[in-house]
Amino acid sequence: MEISRLHCDKINIGGDDVSYKAPDTTANGTLVANGPVFFGKPIAAPNPTAVLNIGPTGAEQAPWNLQEELETALSMQVDGNTLMVGNPKTANTLSLMPGCAGVDVLRVQGDAFFSGAVDCGNKGKLAARFAAADASPKPFDLEHPTKGKGHRLRHACIEGPEVAVYYRGRLKDSNKIMLPYYWKDLVHEESITVQIQPIGTRHFHINVVAFTNEWILLKEADDKPIDCFYHVYGERKDINPLITEYEGDGWEDYPDPNYDPNKVDSEEKNTKDPRFAGPPNTITK
Repeated sequence: MEISRLHCDKINIGGDDVSYKAPDTTANGTLVANGPVFFGKPIAAPNPTAVLNIGPTGAEQAPWNLQEELETALSMQVDGNTLMVGNPKTANTLSLMPGCAGVDVLRVQGDAFFSGAVDCGNKGKLAARFAAADASPKPFDLEHPTKGKGHRLRHACIEGPEVAVYYRGRLKDSNKIMLPYYWKDLVHEESITVQIQPIGTRHFHINVVAFTNEWILLKEADDKPIDCFYHVYGERKDINPLITEYEGDGWEDYPDPNYDPNKVDSEEKNTKDPRFAGPPNTITK
C-alpha cells in the first residue's frame, strides 16, 4: 500500500501500542513503532543495527513525488535537553566515530563538566599542547596587581636538574631552624643546602655546624644573638630522582615509563619504580 498523504491523530506500527493505558489519553500526534525504524537512508539499511536508524539523506523519491530529494548535512538535530541512559548491552553509553579524515569527532561549544575520570589517551591536539609545555617555560599570567585592568604580569617557574622543595623564614634569638615535620619523609637529608642572610648593622659570622632533614643547627662565631633570614633547599625522596639526560627524539622517550600515560595507566603509575631508583641529583652530605 502506498499513501501519499495521511492525516491522523495517532499511528501505531506493530502489534504492541506501548503508549496505551486505559483510558487512552495519548497526545495527538503520537507515533508508536515497535521497530526497527529507518529515517532517511542510514548506512545500516537494510540491516538494522539499532531500534532507531537515522541517515543524513533521504531514500529515492517515488515517481509521482514533486518535491526535491532530501539533502541535509545533519542526520539529527535536537533542540532542548537530552538524557541518555546506558545498559549492559554495549561497553559504552555513547560511542562517537569519525566519518571522514580531518573532522573533529566531538566539538563542545561552552563549558563541559565530567563527574568521573577522563582518559584522553595523551593523543592529538591535547598531547601536542603537553609536549609543547614540556619544552617551554612554565609561566603564570595574571592581571597586574598594581596597575590593574589593561596591564598584565607574567612570571615563570625556576627550573633545575632535580625535583626540589624549599623552606624559608627568619630566625631570631635561636641557633636552630626547625624544618617542617614532614620533611623527614619527604626530603633526602644528604641533599640539603642552607643559605643564611644576617639582619642588622652588626657584622655576623654565622656558620651551619650540623643539619638533618628535621633541623638546621647554626653557630655565631662571636656568640652574638642570631638574627637572620634563611632558605633551606632539599631534593624529594618520595619519588625517584629526575633523569636529566637521556637519548631520544621526544619526551615520550624518557626512560621511566611511569611518566608516559600511553605506556602506564594512571592507576598503575609508580613514581618509586625500583628500576629507576638512585641517589639524589644533589648530594651535600
